[in-house]
Amino acid sequence: MRDDPATDLTTPTEIDWAAEVAHLREADAFFAPLREDMAGWLSPATGSRVLDAGCGAGGMTTLLARAVGPAGHVLGIDAAAPLLDLARARAAGEDLANIEFRHGDATRTGMPAGHFDAVVCVFGVFFAPDMAAFTAEMWRLVGPGGLLAITTWGPGLFEPANTIFWDSVRAIEPSLFKAFNPWDEITTPQALQDLYSRAGVANPAALAAPGQHHLDSPDRFWDIVLGSGYRATIDALTPGQRQQVRERVLGELRTQEIATLQTDVVFGMAARPGERA
Repeated sequence: MRDDPATDLTTPTEIDWAAEVAHLREADAFFAPLREDMAGWLSPATGSRVLDAGCGAGGMTTLLARAVGPAGHVLGIDAAAPLLDLARARAAGEDLANIEFRHGDATRTGMPAGHFDAVVCVFGVFFAPDMAAFTAEMWRLVGPGGLLAITTWGPGLFEPANTIFWDSVRAIEPSLFKAFNPWDEITTPQALQDLYSRAGVANPAALAAPGQHHLDSPDRFWDIVLGSGYRATIDALTPGQRQQVRERVLGELRTQEIATLQTDVVFGMAARPGERA
Protein backbone atom coordinates (compact mmCIF):
# COMPACT_ATOMS: atom_id res chain seq x y z
CA MET A 1 0.00 0.00 0.00
CA ARG A 2 1.37 3.39 -0.98
CA ASP A 3 1.20 4.98 2.45
CA ASP A 4 4.38 6.89 1.65
CA PRO A 5 5.63 9.94 -0.25
CA ALA A 6 6.99 8.34 -3.44
CA THR A 7 5.73 9.86 -6.65
CA ASP A 8 5.96 6.68 -8.72
CA LEU A 9 6.40 2.96 -8.28
CA THR A 10 9.69 2.63 -10.10
CA THR A 11 12.11 5.13 -8.59
CA PRO A 12 12.17 6.18 -4.92
CA THR A 13 12.48 9.88 -4.23
CA GLU A 14 15.52 11.34 -2.49
CA ILE A 15 14.27 11.69 1.09
CA ASP A 16 15.91 11.73 4.50
CA TRP A 17 13.98 8.64 5.50
CA ALA A 18 15.44 8.34 9.01
CA ALA A 19 14.18 11.82 9.86
CA GLU A 20 10.72 11.05 8.51
CA VAL A 21 9.90 7.75 10.22
CA ALA A 22 7.83 9.54 12.85
CA HIS A 23 5.70 11.24 10.18
CA LEU A 24 5.22 7.96 8.34
CA ARG A 25 4.05 6.30 11.52
CA GLU A 26 1.61 9.11 12.24
CA ALA A 27 0.25 8.85 8.68
CA ASP A 28 0.03 5.09 9.11
CA ALA A 29 -2.70 5.58 11.71
CA PHE A 30 -4.71 7.46 9.07
CA PHE A 31 -4.43 4.63 6.54
CA ALA A 32 -5.19 1.82 9.02
CA PRO A 33 -9.02 1.82 8.76
CA LEU A 34 -8.81 2.09 4.96
CA ARG A 35 -6.62 -1.00 4.86
CA GLU A 36 -9.11 -2.85 7.05
CA ASP A 37 -11.89 -2.00 4.59
CA MET A 38 -9.78 -3.21 1.68
CA ALA A 39 -8.94 -6.49 3.41
CA GLY A 40 -12.64 -7.05 4.09
CA TRP A 41 -13.50 -6.29 0.46
CA LEU A 42 -10.88 -8.76 -0.79
CA SER A 43 -11.32 -11.52 1.87
CA PRO A 44 -8.44 -13.74 0.64
CA ALA A 45 -8.92 -17.44 1.28
CA THR A 46 -6.78 -19.25 3.83
CA GLY A 47 -3.68 -20.63 2.15
CA SER A 48 -3.72 -18.09 -0.72
CA ARG A 49 -0.66 -16.67 -2.45
CA VAL A 50 -1.03 -12.88 -2.59
CA LEU A 51 1.00 -10.06 -4.12
CA ASP A 52 0.86 -6.54 -2.65
CA ALA A 53 2.09 -4.39 -5.55
CA GLY A 54 3.59 -1.13 -4.32
CA CYS A 55 3.42 -2.24 -0.70
CA GLY A 56 5.10 0.77 0.89
CA ALA A 57 5.70 0.28 4.62
CA GLY A 58 3.78 -3.00 4.64
CA GLY A 59 0.60 -2.07 6.45
CA MET A 60 -1.65 -3.84 3.95
CA THR A 61 0.83 -6.67 3.43
CA THR A 62 0.78 -7.68 7.08
CA LEU A 63 -3.02 -7.60 7.15
CA LEU A 64 -3.09 -9.95 4.17
CA ALA A 65 -0.52 -12.25 5.76
CA ARG A 66 -2.73 -12.64 8.82
CA ALA A 67 -5.76 -13.28 6.60
CA VAL A 68 -4.19 -16.07 4.53
CA GLY A 69 -2.74 -17.78 7.59
CA PRO A 70 0.45 -19.83 8.01
CA ALA A 71 -0.39 -21.97 4.97
CA GLY A 72 -0.53 -18.92 2.72
CA HIS A 73 2.17 -16.56 1.51
CA VAL A 74 2.20 -12.82 0.84
CA LEU A 75 4.81 -10.96 -1.20
CA GLY A 76 5.21 -7.18 -1.04
CA ILE A 77 7.15 -5.32 -3.73
CA ASP A 78 8.19 -1.67 -3.63
CA ALA A 79 10.84 0.61 -5.15
CA ALA A 80 11.64 2.39 -1.86
CA ALA A 81 14.14 0.26 0.06
CA PRO A 82 13.86 2.25 3.33
CA LEU A 83 10.11 1.67 3.37
CA LEU A 84 10.74 -2.03 2.96
CA ASP A 85 12.97 -1.89 6.04
CA LEU A 86 9.97 -0.53 7.96
CA ALA A 87 7.78 -3.23 6.43
CA ARG A 88 10.15 -6.01 7.49
CA ALA A 89 10.34 -4.61 10.99
CA ARG A 90 6.54 -4.49 11.15
CA ALA A 91 6.26 -8.12 10.00
CA ALA A 92 8.90 -9.24 12.49
CA GLY A 93 7.12 -7.39 15.29
CA GLU A 94 3.93 -9.27 14.43
CA ASP A 95 5.83 -12.58 14.19
CA LEU A 96 4.64 -13.23 10.62
CA ALA A 97 6.69 -15.93 8.93
CA ASN A 98 4.50 -16.15 5.80
CA ILE A 99 5.48 -12.77 4.41
CA GLU A 100 8.29 -11.58 2.13
CA PHE A 101 9.35 -8.15 0.90
CA ARG A 102 11.33 -7.45 -2.25
CA HIS A 103 12.92 -4.28 -3.54
CA GLY A 104 11.89 -3.77 -7.15
CA ASP A 105 9.64 -2.31 -9.80
CA ALA A 106 6.06 -3.45 -9.19
CA THR A 107 5.13 -2.51 -12.77
CA ARG A 108 7.61 -5.03 -14.23
CA THR A 109 7.98 -7.94 -11.84
CA GLY A 110 9.31 -10.55 -14.27
CA MET A 111 7.44 -13.23 -12.32
CA PRO A 112 5.61 -16.13 -14.00
CA ALA A 113 2.08 -15.60 -15.26
CA GLY A 114 -0.72 -16.82 -13.02
CA HIS A 115 1.55 -17.08 -10.00
CA PHE A 116 -0.86 -15.56 -7.46
CA ASP A 117 -4.35 -16.24 -6.15
CA ALA A 118 -4.79 -12.51 -5.58
CA VAL A 119 -2.95 -9.33 -6.55
CA VAL A 120 -3.63 -6.16 -4.61
CA CYS A 121 -2.70 -2.54 -5.28
CA VAL A 122 -3.89 -0.06 -2.68
CA PHE A 123 -3.57 3.67 -3.48
CA GLY A 124 -0.69 2.97 -5.83
CA VAL A 125 -1.91 2.36 -9.38
CA PHE A 126 -2.10 6.09 -10.14
CA PHE A 127 1.62 6.54 -9.45
CA ALA A 128 2.51 4.33 -12.42
CA PRO A 129 3.49 6.23 -15.60
CA ASP A 130 1.12 3.95 -17.56
CA MET A 131 -1.77 2.84 -15.35
CA ALA A 132 -3.28 0.52 -17.95
CA ALA A 133 0.04 -1.25 -18.55
CA PHE A 134 0.55 -1.66 -14.81
CA THR A 135 -2.96 -3.06 -14.41
CA ALA A 136 -2.34 -5.47 -17.29
CA GLU A 137 0.88 -6.66 -15.62
CA MET A 138 -0.94 -7.28 -12.34
CA TRP A 139 -3.69 -9.15 -14.18
CA ARG A 140 -1.08 -11.32 -15.92
CA LEU A 141 0.06 -12.50 -12.49
CA VAL A 142 -3.42 -13.58 -11.40
CA GLY A 143 -4.08 -17.30 -11.71
CA PRO A 144 -7.37 -19.06 -12.60
CA GLY A 145 -10.07 -18.26 -10.07
CA GLY A 146 -7.89 -15.46 -8.70
CA LEU A 147 -8.65 -11.80 -7.99
CA LEU A 148 -7.17 -8.44 -8.92
CA ALA A 149 -8.13 -5.74 -6.40
CA ILE A 150 -7.30 -2.06 -6.94
CA THR A 151 -8.16 0.76 -4.58
CA THR A 152 -8.04 4.44 -5.46
CA TRP A 153 -9.23 7.71 -3.99
CA GLY A 154 -12.64 9.19 -4.66
CA PRO A 155 -13.13 12.84 -5.64
CA GLY A 156 -12.29 15.64 -3.24
CA LEU A 157 -9.58 13.84 -1.30
CA PHE A 158 -8.59 15.65 1.92
CA GLU A 159 -10.94 18.55 1.26
CA PRO A 160 -11.19 21.22 2.48
CA ALA A 161 -7.53 20.95 3.58
CA ASN A 162 -6.40 19.94 0.08
CA THR A 163 -7.46 23.29 -1.39
CA ILE A 164 -5.78 25.14 1.47
CA PHE A 165 -2.56 23.20 0.86
CA TRP A 166 -2.40 23.93 -2.86
CA ASP A 167 -3.42 27.57 -2.44
CA SER A 168 -0.55 27.92 0.03
CA VAL A 169 1.91 26.27 -2.35
CA ARG A 170 0.79 28.56 -5.17
CA ALA A 171 1.27 31.63 -2.95
CA ILE A 172 4.83 30.63 -1.99
CA GLU A 173 6.10 28.85 -5.13
CA PRO A 174 3.67 29.07 -8.08
CA SER A 175 5.74 26.75 -10.26
CA LEU A 176 4.91 23.83 -7.97
CA PHE A 177 1.15 24.36 -7.94
CA LYS A 178 -0.76 21.37 -9.28
CA ALA A 179 -4.22 21.78 -10.72
CA PHE A 180 -4.79 18.02 -10.60
CA ASN A 181 -3.71 14.94 -8.66
CA PRO A 182 -2.43 11.67 -10.16
CA TRP A 183 -5.60 9.85 -9.05
CA ASP A 184 -8.02 12.39 -10.59
CA GLU A 185 -8.45 10.20 -13.68
CA ILE A 186 -9.93 7.30 -11.68
CA THR A 187 -12.03 8.79 -8.86
CA THR A 188 -15.33 7.08 -9.76
CA PRO A 189 -16.39 3.42 -10.05
CA GLN A 190 -16.94 3.82 -13.81
CA ALA A 191 -13.48 5.32 -14.31
CA LEU A 192 -11.84 2.50 -12.36
CA GLN A 193 -13.81 -0.09 -14.32
CA ASP A 194 -12.66 1.61 -17.53
CA LEU A 195 -9.04 1.26 -16.35
CA TYR A 196 -9.53 -2.47 -15.88
CA SER A 197 -11.09 -2.68 -19.35
CA ARG A 198 -8.20 -0.80 -20.99
CA ALA A 199 -5.90 -3.37 -19.40
CA GLY A 200 -7.83 -6.22 -21.02
CA VAL A 201 -9.66 -7.26 -17.85
CA ALA A 202 -13.27 -8.38 -18.40
CA ASN A 203 -16.24 -7.80 -16.11
CA PRO A 204 -14.65 -5.73 -13.33
CA ALA A 205 -16.73 -4.51 -10.41
CA ALA A 206 -16.24 -1.25 -8.54
CA LEU A 207 -17.78 0.32 -5.47
CA ALA A 208 -17.60 3.88 -4.09
CA ALA A 209 -17.33 4.20 -0.32
CA PRO A 210 -17.71 7.64 1.31
CA GLY A 211 -15.32 8.41 4.12
CA GLN A 212 -14.17 11.06 6.57
CA HIS A 213 -11.10 11.43 8.76
CA HIS A 214 -11.13 13.39 12.02
CA LEU A 215 -8.11 15.52 12.88
CA ASP A 216 -7.27 15.65 16.59
CA SER A 217 -5.46 18.89 15.81
CA PRO A 218 -4.41 20.80 12.66
CA ASP A 219 -0.85 19.52 13.15
CA ARG A 220 -2.06 16.01 12.33
CA PHE A 221 -2.77 17.14 8.76
CA TRP A 222 0.90 18.02 8.36
CA ASP A 223 1.80 14.45 9.33
CA ILE A 224 -0.47 13.31 6.50
CA VAL A 225 1.26 15.78 4.14
CA LEU A 226 4.71 14.40 5.01
CA GLY A 227 3.54 10.78 4.86
CA SER A 228 1.62 10.87 1.58
CA GLY A 229 1.84 11.95 -2.05
CA TYR A 230 1.98 15.63 -1.07
CA ARG A 231 5.54 15.01 0.11
CA ALA A 232 7.09 15.27 -3.34
CA THR A 233 5.93 18.89 -3.54
CA ILE A 234 7.24 19.67 -0.05
CA ASP A 235 10.64 18.20 -0.93
CA ALA A 236 10.84 20.51 -3.98
CA LEU A 237 10.58 23.62 -1.77
CA THR A 238 13.48 25.30 -0.03
CA PRO A 239 13.60 24.92 3.78
CA GLY A 240 12.31 28.46 4.18
CA GLN A 241 9.47 27.89 1.74
CA ARG A 242 8.50 24.67 3.50
CA GLN A 243 8.14 26.52 6.76
CA GLN A 244 6.07 29.23 5.09
CA VAL A 245 3.74 26.70 3.50
CA ARG A 246 3.38 24.83 6.78
CA GLU A 247 2.52 28.00 8.69
CA ARG A 248 -0.03 29.11 6.08
CA VAL A 249 -1.71 25.70 5.92
CA LEU A 250 -1.95 25.11 9.66
CA GLY A 251 -2.93 28.73 10.31
CA GLU A 252 -5.81 28.51 7.84
CA LEU A 253 -6.96 25.18 9.26
CA ARG A 254 -7.08 26.75 12.72
CA THR A 255 -8.84 29.89 11.49
CA GLN A 256 -11.53 27.87 9.71
CA GLU A 257 -11.68 25.35 12.59
CA ILE A 258 -11.35 22.45 10.17
CA ALA A 259 -11.34 19.10 11.96
CA THR A 260 -12.71 16.71 9.31
CA LEU A 261 -11.23 15.64 5.97
CA GLN A 262 -13.02 14.00 3.07
CA THR A 263 -11.58 10.53 2.35
CA ASP A 264 -13.86 8.84 -0.18
CA VAL A 265 -12.49 5.61 -1.64
CA VAL A 266 -13.23 3.50 -4.74
CA PHE A 267 -12.72 -0.27 -4.50
CA GLY A 268 -12.27 -2.27 -7.70
CA MET A 269 -12.09 -6.02 -8.26
CA ALA A 270 -12.01 -8.54 -11.08
CA ALA A 271 -11.94 -12.34 -11.02
CA ARG A 272 -10.11 -14.45 -13.59
CA PRO A 273 -12.29 -17.29 -14.92
CA GLY A 274 -11.44 -20.82 -13.88
CA GLU A 275 -10.83 -22.67 -10.66
CA ARG A 276 -8.03 -22.06 -8.21
CA ALA A 277 -5.33 -24.71 -8.37
